[in-house]
Order: sequence, then structure tokens, then C-alpha cells
Amino acid sequence: MIHPLRNPYNYIPTEWICVLFVILFSLSTLIHIAQATRYRLWWLFPTAILAGFAEVIGWSGRLWSSQNVWLLNPYLMQITTTIIAPTPLVAANFIILGKIIRRLGSQYSRLSPKWCKSTLRSLIVQAIGGASASQAAHQYRNADAGGHIMLGGIVFQMAAITVYVACAIEFFWRFYHNEPVCKVSPTQVQSSSLDRFSRAMAIDKNTRLMILGLALSTITIFIRSVYRTVELSDGWGGRIIGTQVYFNVLDGGMITIAMYTLNLLHPGRLLTPFSSSTPIPDEKKDKIASIDRVV
Repeated sequence: MIHPLRNPYNYIPTEWICVLFVILFSLSTLIHIAQATRYRLWWLFPTAILAGFAEVIGWSGRLWSSQNVWLLNPYLMQITTTIIAPTPLVAANFIILGKIIRRLGSQYSRLSPKWCKSTLRSLIVQAIGGASASQAAHQYRNADAGGHIMLGGIVFQMAAITVYVACAIEFFWRFYHNEPVCKVSPTQVQSSSLDRFSRAMAIDKNTRLMILGLALSTITIFIRSVYRTVELSDGWGGRIIGTQVYFNVLDGGMITIAMYTLNLLHPGRLLTPFSSSTPIPDEKKDKIASIDRVV
């Protein structure tokens, strides 16, 4: 519960840090808008771009609080948006993984496109918790109820990411060992009968870079989810939520890395269909073709 004689943060947000994160998230979001428009990847708007906008709003609220820490509205603005913001980014990662799976062979995966719905449910749960906590905080009572709902949403998101990572690891293991989850036709088995090294080398450079970017983004978001879980478990007046450096590094810093990773290793550039204008060595063409026939 938030104590009525303490400011909501239990510290004063550092102004220059808030300005820095507002600039970083604004820049990344603008780049994402340009990239999504250029490559016509409209699904990035309700995912990565929405996450960027939410982070900008959240850090703008913290910047506002740095000028007057006792104002409640900017505090409520930042607590709800920074809790919700990474969830659409998780959905983007799920979509990217789905594209990689379809490229390398869906028969090696247990994941289905329906998995993205789990992150949307998490978003709804966190939004309800944020609204509940915000309303309760106006009277400085019953804020714990909203905090528990927020915690439930974060735990659900972390569990979804954990299962998703486990399934992704299994997918790549099955791909390299050529052990599909479902039965395939004799023609498919014959066409994919490359040894492990050949199968790994048959993945083009861009796809490997996208897998690397997806791994880095997922790790940073997971670290942030663990931090927010521990933070909310410790309570509104706990030491963790009252220590600014934890939030700056383990929330703002981690999501900044995730956003810019997606900017640098962008699916529009790395997961575009193979183009006839791009020269590919004959050996790699044969290896890629043998895998593509399985997809």
C-alpha cells in the first residue's frame, strides 16, 4: 500500500535520465514507423510501434514527475504504461518466430499462430490491474488489489515467454537433427536428409541474423519481466520499487535494447523472400532448395 506521507516513487526521478529515455524511445519508434511503412509490415504498428509509443508516454510521465514528484497523475501515467508497453513487443517476437518457423519447416515446431493470443490476454489483465491500481491510488487505499492484478499479468507474460522459448529451442533442435514433430511424406524426408552441419549452413545469413536478434530481444524482455515480477511482489512500499537505478537499468534499459535490436535486425530486411536480384552461390541454392521443399 502507498503511504500517504510518502511520494508515490519513494524517490525523485532524475530529470536527465527521463529525458534520455524519452529521446531514445521516440527515435526508435520513428525508425520503426519508417521501416514498417517501407517494408509494408503493417503488423508492426500494433506491436513494436505501439510498445514504443507506450514507453514514450511512460517516460514522459516520469519526466513530469521529476518536476513535481507529488503530482499523482504523471505517476499513474508512467506506472500503467511502463507495465503494459513491452507486451506488444513480445507479440512482435512471436510473429517473427512464426515467420522463421514457416521458412525452415513448420513440421519441426509445436508452436501455433494462436500463441500470440496469450500475450494479448496478458495485456488485458495488466491493463485492468493498472486501471484498478490507479483508481485505488487516488484514495491511497486498496492499491494492493490493483498491484496483484498487475503482478498476475506480468507472471502470465513471463510464463508465456518461458514456454515460447522452450518450444523455440525444441524447434531448432528438431530442425538440426531432422526430427519433425508430425509425420512427413517420404519425399519430404528424402529432400531434407542433410547432415546437421549442412542443415545449419543451409540457413542463409539474414535468417541467422534474425534468429540472433530474436534471441537478444527475448532475453532482455525476459530479464525485464523477472524484475517487474520481483518488484511488484515486494509491494508498493518495498525497497525494489523504491530504488530508481533498478528501474532505469532493468526496465528502461532492457526494453531500449529490445527496441533497437529490432531496428537493427529488422524482419523487413532479413526475412524478405529470396530475390532473383540477389546472387546466391549454386551450392547454397541447392541446400536452401532442399529445405524450402520441406516447408
